[in-house]
Amino acid sequence: MTIFAKIIRKEVPAQILYEDDLALAFRDVQPVAPTHFLVIPKEPLVSLADATPAHAALLGHLMVVAAQVAAAEGLAATGYRVVTNAGADAGQSVFHLHLHVIGGRSLRWPPG
Repeated sequence: MTIFAKIIRKEVPAQILYEDDLALAFRDVQPVAPTHFLVIPKEPLVSLADATPAHAALLGHLMVVAAQVAAAEGLAATGYRVVTNAGADAGQSVFHLHLHVIGGRSLRWPPG
């Protein structure tokens, strides 16, 4: 049981930006940029490393949701970054697949 599962079930409050049958987007509680939100599948998938070909449509849907919410948040004109971490060494701290969408300021590369 992750914090994201509790957010999906509305047991923990979140600033929800988007929701449909497959995905949920909400503001990150520890933002690293002026705009920082997460896009998660409602299906409990641990990380991208656990995805199979059967998840292809879901993964594509998450990316489309990320782009739609980024546009709604005013990021389309200036740009944004979409990141997912797979495993503890990559920085994953919640073991439920999630996309970080970060923008609202100039971002550097490499990120970490």
